[in-house]
Amino acid sequence: MNVPRETNKRRACIIGHPVSHSRSPMVHCYWLKAYGLSGEYVRKDVAPEDMPAFMDDLRSGAAGFIGGNVTMPNKAAAFELADRPDELAKALGAANTLWVEDGLIYASNTDGIGFTGNLDASHPGWDKVEKAVVLGAGGGARSIVLALKNRGIAEICILNRTIGKAEELASWFGEGVSAHKMDGLAGGLEGAGLFVNTTSLGMKGSPVPEFDFSAMKTGSLVADIVYVPLETSILKQAKEQGFKTAEGLGMLLHQAVPGFEKWFGKKPVVDDALRAEIIADLEANG
Repeated sequence: MNVPRETNKRRACIIGHPVSHSRSPMVHCYWLKAYGLSGEYVRKDVAPEDMPAFMDDLRSGAAGFIGGNVTMPNKAAAFELADRPDELAKALGAANTLWVEDGLIYASNTDGIGFTGNLDASHPGWDKVEKAVVLGAGGGARSIVLALKNRGIAEICILNRTIGKAEELASWFGEGVSAHKMDGLAGGLEGAGLFVNTTSLGMKGSPVPEFDFSAMKTGSLVADIVYVPLETSILKQAKEQGFKTAEGLGMLLHQAVPGFEKWFGKKPVVDDALRAEIIADLEANG
């Protein structure tokens, strides 16, 4: 027997390729249940070549969604195909949050909001530093550098294996942002109060070189946007050297807040119960 889907139920999704690994449905479905809201959030695998057609269907309502999150490799296409990207999306050339209003697709990028929201909650005052070091020069690094600049951090050093990519990113942001090779790590860390890994180093236990954080200021914070495993090799090394650490799961949870509010009309709270649920799933499934 076919049961018709509830017509007034608001539906959102996570768009990516592949997308089966995404924990976003767990996050949003937790909030839907917690607040007693009628809604649905699902995974939607959309290959890059299918993005124009999907965006047309999203705009017209044929897709059946009021919006969604976007993950790799579709963030740039989501920005380019949206009708009304906001200033954050424009500054990054990428979008991770979409919503439809009056037949138009609006777009934003909440990665930076997720990063700062996580650190605000776990390490208040983290941004009272003069210098930060960002490892990596990809899309994640772009979001983090913009977030750091918006918080008024005067000096940001980008370290990357390929210096050309680091220089390109530094030139994008201009004054106060510089590019350095990975072998310049020690010099880059000198006097820094914050270090952020935006690369895939350490993801799922992959090998990581030894990091010496001793040149950083006492009491500095080392953060990682990787959350599988929860304590990456980089964070473990930093903790053993006496530095504060911040894992990447909080960024995933906090970046989801603005989208949920747009789609379902309620600003959710990232609480310990949600964290525990996601951590239990990570421990069970990796």
